[in-house]
Amino acid sequence: MTKRMRIQILLVIGLSLLTACAAKQEFKDEFDSEKKWNEQLAQLPPYPEVDNLIAFDVGPISDYQHAIDATSINIGKDGVIRFTLITQSSSGAMNISFEGIRCATSERKLYAIGRDDKTWSEPRISEWQPLGFVRQFYAQRELTKNIFCPNGQLVSNREKAISALKKGIHPAIFR
Repeated sequence: MTKRMRIQILLVIGLSLLTACAAKQEFKDEFDSEKKWNEQLAQLPPYPEVDNLIAFDVGPISDYQHAIDATSINIGKDGVIRFTLITQSSSGAMNISFEGIRCATSERKLYAIGRDDKTWSEPRISEWQPLGFVRQFYAQRELTKNIFCPNGQLVSNREKAISALKKGIHPAIFR
């Protein structure tokens, strides 16, 4: 085989590869990061009752007591876990809120605020907020990191969320 024939063969192979690359369509799978996330409509739960509360500890960084109404826990198809959070100060002042946590982005959203007459009111601001080091998000960060979103993954069902809440930590944290 002559040198000229080898060059011609290499040129044909090179042109074939270029043509194949130019004709190839871009592949995107279902896990593509450009896929738009759609939040589902949140349904307000019944007002919390004391018998349904499960307390959890956020550590020494807060002197507030925190609890979740177990009957309010709902894991949506949109990847958001929604729950009623009760926070009580050392002086007895209580805040009740219906919130959601999105494990995939480590964000929280306030859907409703509990009133003294045992009804819900709409908050002035209801948008997704990052769970950075904002003082009032101690409880939500604890729920995200150690209970509802072990290793950044949403618990698979309500029973596992309640079990982790009762234990104070999700077993997957130790893996």
